[in-house]
Amino acid sequence: MTTYQTMPFHLETERLILRPWVESDAAEFCALLSERGKGTPTVEHIRTSIVELLAATETTGIALLPVQRRDEGDFIGYCGLIIGRSTVEEPEIAYELFQRAHGRGYATEAAGAVLDAAVATGRRRLWSTVGAWNTPSLRVLEKLGFERDHVSTEDNGEVVWLTRALP
Repeated sequence: MTTYQTMPFHLETERLILRPWVESDAAEFCALLSERGKGTPTVEHIRTSIVELLAATETTGIALLPVQRRDEGDFIGYCGLIIGRSTVEEPEIAYELFQRAHGRGYATEAAGAVLDAAVATGRRRLWSTVGAWNTPSLRVLEKLGFERDHVSTEDNGEVVWLTRALP
């Protein structure tokens, strides 16, 4: 079995800071999830989810991290590595930003930092799964060198599976 380095949990780019979750992120995380249009989870539920995310990070050495703008310090979403539909050896890169933060290159910038962090762990490949309807997310992944692997059909529609070899 291959042993991987732990992913860095504090990443900085020119415009963004990705850092570990804190309990005070719960309300903003709720607001972000409510933008999906499927209801709003309770802050207490999200606090529990944050505790679970932090525990999973301890076990796996990978993390989904809150993203905040460096200049304004505001929470604009999350980006990181998850097991998701994949494995700890070949995790998925995942991101979601508030609609107000779309179209400014933040997703590409944050995911690029996470990609570099994944390389530092010694992993050889990453996956991503994106709804076939989500053209902006597919474009972000293509900019980062991900290639389409296959499409599956799930309860909520077609899902595009993408992969990227790491150096």
